[in-house]
Amino acid sequence: MENLKKAYLAGGCFWGMEELFRVRPGVRDTEVGYLGGTNENPTYRNHPQHAEGLEITYDANETSYRELLDYFYRIHDPSTVDRQGNDRGSSYRSALFIQDEQEREDAQEVISIVDGSGLWPGKVVTTLEPFTKFWPAEDNHQDYLVKFPHGYTCHFERHGTFL
Repeated sequence: MENLKKAYLAGGCFWGMEELFRVRPGVRDTEVGYLGGTNENPTYRNHPQHAEGLEITYDANETSYRELLDYFYRIHDPSTVDRQGNDRGSSYRSALFIQDEQEREDAQEVISIVDGSGLWPGKVVTTLEPFTKFWPAEDNHQDYLVKFPHGYTCHFERHGTFL
């Protein structure tokens, strides 16, 4: 029997994050959207202080939050503030949207492991923000790189597993 949970994270442009996570073992669904901002009903053109983020629905019997975080830190540079690739601004920050104390503990432990690895040019600057609400992005942004396989992304696997 499936044990479905959700995780919320941001690590730059949501197109590339979704494309890589959607095929991970145990991941049942992904949806791109906006997290952590100041307005209701954000849009691509109006999402002040929101991060471009990802809602991941996963089966906890097949993968764990820690394993999702391990992959998260392999596919984006968590040592840059408000930037991934050519994208700049708070929309592109590295952030985890924490739902409970266990997620906070897991996030802090994984960040410590990633920092200790020395594989990134600086320390992890990922923010741990309380999860409040996930706002799905417009339909044209969902599964974007499936629709446009040669579209823009700055995400790719950079390192082997940290765990």
